[in-house]
Amino acid sequence: MDELNKSQLIATSGMKAQAERLRVVSENLANADSLPTTPDGTPYRRKVVDFRSVLDKASGTDLVKVSKIDVDRSEFQKKYDPKHPAADSSGYVLAPNVNPLIELMDMREAQRSYEANLDVVSVSKTMLTNTINMLK
Repeated sequence: MDELNKSQLIATSGMKAQAERLRVVSENLANADSLPTTPDGTPYRRKVVDFRSVLDKASGTDLVKVSKIDVDRSEFQKKYDPKHPAADSSGYVLAPNVNPLIELMDMREAQRSYEANLDVVSVSKTMLTNTINMLK
């Protein structure tokens, strides 16, 4: 039964990590159109989540954790809008480096990973219940 508890612990850590990833993706999508307000200002910069494996000493298992939330250092997009207050002398405004299509793909991947971990928790819970019932 100890192994089933460990599998639940591992899957739960995966769910927590993917939930954080979903939060970051949502933030990126919400700010995809956030432009600067001054010509020397910078727009919203896309964030990315990095994961790491951490040994849980109490259970002796490797768990997944968010190691850091960093920014994507790729170039900003430029949009031509000479009337915008943040436009440069050529009429271009820096726009966030957020691609909604990539964010939606990341969201779908995180969602599927979360669901897979949820299935592991559910199956191991059922197996634990069945084991207990057999021991009665």
